Amino acid sequence: MSKVIEKPATYDDLLKVPEHLVAEIVDGELFTSPRPASRHANAAGILFATLYRRLQRGEGCPPDWLFLIEPELHLGSDVLVPDIAGWRKTNMPKIPDTPWFDLAPDWVCEVVSVKTARLDRVRKLPRYAAHGVPYAWIVDPVAESVEVYRRAGEHMLQLSTHEGRVPIRAEPFDSCEIDLDELWLEE
Repeated sequence: MSKVIEKPATYDDLLKVPEHLVAEIVDGELFTSPRPASRHANAAGILFATLYRRLQRGEGCPPDWLFLIEPELHLGSDVLVPDIAGWRKTNMPKIPDTPWFDLAPDWVCEVVSVKTARLDRVRKLPRYAAHGVPYAWIVDPVAESVEVYRRAGEHMLQLSTHEGRVPIRAEPFDSCEIDLDELWLEE
């Protein structure tokens, strides 16, 4: 019996994916996901707006960060697309005009859905750690929760979980309060 050996996915494979899908290469495997539904899009959009206003523009917090929605990250052979990524201005003083980034962010956020939760937690978090991303958040708009992770070697260590409609202070933004109530759709 012979074994079929599949070659790792390439960027050319990724470019063949229809534009209405988000395509990523994670540890040599091509993954596609549909565009986010309303809960996901709302949580990601509000979180981005809050972080941009408070930590990039400096409204009540030090303006030490730059944030992007769904940047394409080329980290080694991985092509990852977090929902939001942030770079400390000391590492990336300005956002370059480029279609993708090879500088690992200082923080990533994945907003999970039923279809993406396993990919985001099981496959992507370890790849972020392997590429030196110091912090990650997993936001779950259905559970109304935020999981906070810090890199520990080749792994992401879960530091805390915050849930509900409360203000939080969480790494790496613990100098600034973020109100979770704003992230969740009204029932």
